[in-house]
Amino acid sequence: MQIIIFFLFIGGYIAIALEHKIKIEKAATALVTGTVCWVVFMVSHNDIALVNHLLMGQLGEISGILFFLLGAMTIVELIDVHDGFDIITQLIVTSSKRKLLWIICIITFFLSAVLDNLTTAIVMVSLVQKLFDNKQDRLFFSGMIVIAANAGGAWSPIGDVTTTMLWIGGQVTALNIILKLFLPSVFCLLIPLLAISRHVKGTYQKPAGKAAANSKELHEKNLVFFIGITALLSVPVFKMITNLPPFAGMLIALGVVWMLTEIIHRKKDDAEKDTLSVSHALRKIDTSSILFFLGILLAIGALQSTGQLGIMATRLSGVLRTDNQLTLGIGILSAVVDNVPLVAASIGMFSLQHYPTDSYFWELLAYTTGTGGSILIIGSAAGVAVMGIQKIDFTWYLKKFSGWALLGYFAGAAVYMLQHYLF
Repeated sequence: MQIIIFFLFIGGYIAIALEHKIKIEKAATALVTGTVCWVVFMVSHNDIALVNHLLMGQLGEISGILFFLLGAMTIVELIDVHDGFDIITQLIVTSSKRKLLWIICIITFFLSAVLDNLTTAIVMVSLVQKLFDNKQDRLFFSGMIVIAANAGGAWSPIGDVTTTMLWIGGQVTALNIILKLFLPSVFCLLIPLLAISRHVKGTYQKPAGKAAANSKELHEKNLVFFIGITALLSVPVFKMITNLPPFAGMLIALGVVWMLTEIIHRKKDDAEKDTLSVSHALRKIDTSSILFFLGILLAIGALQSTGQLGIMATRLSGVLRTDNQLTLGIGILSAVVDNVPLVAASIGMFSLQHYPTDSYFWELLAYTTGTGGSILIIGSAAGVAVMGIQKIDFTWYLKKFSGWALLGYFAGAAVYMLQHYLF
């Protein structure tokens, strides 16, 4: 039974990795893989009640992650339908491409920590498309956006799915992960940025911005932007005050934003109000990503419940004997293998009794899995999204960015280790 589940998972994962080759959506593959793993577990086990109990326990943990992502994605989409992210373009006043690259990367770095790296990458690449007609300029800016988004998401509890999973699972706390990983994440971005910015020269002409129809519309855009960002920032504070799971804070934040936008648009006709409503935003969010996480986490849950992750942990620890080797190895592996199942597997393999909350291992794991995906364009959700939008060639990114991204990855890890041993 265990061998069958293991090979089902491996087969499903290969199909997910080859999504573009076999032309099957990875969410569909993940759902089938996760469900079939539990079917095999059920039919091969004598105690049906025990398997059901294990499944419901896993589903309870998974639902917390999914509801959190659902709320966050809806708030971000609501800001977008109000053109709230146009506020970011107003911050750009330079005509130098090199200075603009630094501005874009800094904005991406901090915005990713507030929103998430995938959403931020999409928003910023869309901005770059509006700024540049030259394809080469767009490619260089887009490559750096991937690195900046992943670096920015690693140090925030809501900036990257993997860090969010560790936060929700109790492996890290919000304030501690911000304090410990901020400086390493800065260096992870700084090294590639210094190198790549040397190749970006010349000036550009800023395009004319899209003016708001009237002052009332401009006011609504600004108001929804600040309401949405404030709501997202309040979630870690809510958890620290109430000790309730983060998804509860995110659902309250979504409910408050929903009510406030209904009040803002209450005097408009139904047709106009519908396009600016949370209901419309819910229809636009990337539901397939939510279903992908559900499927892959169900599969990981099956491996955990059958004891296979514990066996893998023992063998992995035997090969990579130190915490540094283990976390750095997992981080580099995340450049090839999706970091969500890697972190989910790590949570299942290593208990809080072995590595307590806010331990060295979990903090470094959050950094390595959050930033390791930048080494290859296919190594992160942000990279895959940018690759699709800008049609970036895998080998082009490998030649131009992978080496510098790897150097930044190790530089940030070294900063974290030095910071830990000194303080």
